[in-house]
Amino acid sequence: MPATAPYACHPDASRGRLFPEEESTFRSPWQRDRDRIIHSSAFRRLKHKTQVFIEHEGDYYRTRLTHSIEVAQVARTIAGVLGLDTDLTEAVALAHDLGHPPFGHTGEEALDALMAPYGGFDHNAQAIRIVTRLERHYAGFDGLNLTWETLEGIAKHNGPVAPPVPYALAEYDARHDLELATHAGAEAQVAALSDDIAYSHHDLHDGLRAELFSTAELAELPVLCDCFAAVDRLWPGLDLYRRRHEALRRFFGVLVEDVIGEARAAIGRLAPRTVADIRHAGAMVVRFSPGLAGDLAVIRDFLFHRMYRAPGVVAMRAEVTQVVRDLFPLFMEHTGELPKQWRRDVDEAADETALARIVADYIAGMTDRFAIETHARLLGSDMVERTRALRG
Repeated sequence: MPATAPYACHPDASRGRLFPEEESTFRSPWQRDRDRIIHSSAFRRLKHKTQVFIEHEGDYYRTRLTHSIEVAQVARTIAGVLGLDTDLTEAVALAHDLGHPPFGHTGEEALDALMAPYGGFDHNAQAIRIVTRLERHYAGFDGLNLTWETLEGIAKHNGPVAPPVPYALAEYDARHDLELATHAGAEAQVAALSDDIAYSHHDLHDGLRAELFSTAELAELPVLCDCFAAVDRLWPGLDLYRRRHEALRRFFGVLVEDVIGEARAAIGRLAPRTVADIRHAGAMVVRFSPGLAGDLAVIRDFLFHRMYRAPGVVAMRAEVTQVVRDLFPLFMEHTGELPKQWRRDVDEAADETALARIVADYIAGMTDRFAIETHARLLGSDMVERTRALRG
């Protein structure tokens, strides 16, 4: 859907690409960005990367790929209502998790600790590194050569990037200024809030399926209590599974409608005439209302204690953390274990920091399954069986 709002990003006014290319005759620059992201190797690998549960734990749980698709669906809806460019919004939404290593935030924390002497590790910065350097398929450049607006959205969809800027992001920003001190355009802000909506909704689904909490417990939480009450009025006696599905559908709708209403109000107060007004507003214009933000804080606290820190999940986190902790020093010391196409980079590494970044790139690109299999092959562990045993 083309943008209609004056404060939207308009494709004809794009700042272009680092490496100039002849534009498509039938796709906008941001449609082209979206398509390149979808066809990237990193996007395909999201299929086997953790959202909350380790990839092999079950076919029904969300992965980073299904999560990203859900985020993009929500983002297109909200962007269309607000008169924004839906293609740019979708491109940022689909790319926002490309930099996640295996095992979700657990893997990120482990890799960040290992990379602390070398500039640290941040999944948003790693996403920029992937789309500007590590995807090596095109003849004329490394990366995907995305437009400035898409790169801006990936880098700062959660807001301005304050110093110290993560190593991987600072490295690219020195070549191609993404104006990290300002907010991103409204399209990227929509992608960020759509991420919050998607995981707030689907983590409740997955937690119920994993039997980490009950439907009755959810029905006592803010917002959700009203959603369950509405379902019970409309369909008294509805079976358990349909009842909770209908309630969670309504919860999803409440979040989307709140963001749309609050964004319209914030934009109305700001009265932006250009996208620059959005970038320099000093605050996000796409956000939850204060009341709903408070209710979501209660729900997220519930999820933190009952799901993200459930004993089985914590035990699993310890197991997979050890996978990353074991692989990193192994590859640092035995670079010959890296695949052949990575060894040229190793040969060109100027110092230990450059080598550590290559090793981090390789591990971060692994899927859950491949990381566990590599650990078993090189270190003789049977992590799959141990993690399955933890789930009982």
